Amino acid sequence: MSVITVNEENFRSEVLGSSRPVLIDFWASWCGPCRMLSPLVDEVAEEQDKVKVCKINVDDNPALAQQFGVSSIPMLAVVKDGKVVKASIGAVPKVKILELIK
Repeated sequence: MSVITVNEENFRSEVLGSSRPVLIDFWASWCGPCRMLSPLVDEVAEEQDKVKVCKINVDDNPALAQQFGVSSIPMLAVVKDGKVVKASIGAVPKVKILELIK
């Protein structure tokens, strides 16, 4: 499954309304570690069907970043039933992303 770009308009339907857990990648185009993490998140999206994978650009969606308490990027958050159940800050290897979604 491909990565879904989430913004304030589709957040409710894509994240809160999801029947599956959602992995959210909070990122910005100017962030070097975000650019390193992005291809790994894309790989996870293609390989895993038990989780929905979304990306939120913090510059374009500051209210969502604030709602999730994003203080540093990249930040990965796993949301289940509308609540963050796991989170990770900084660029991490693919194995750590897979551990997050277990």
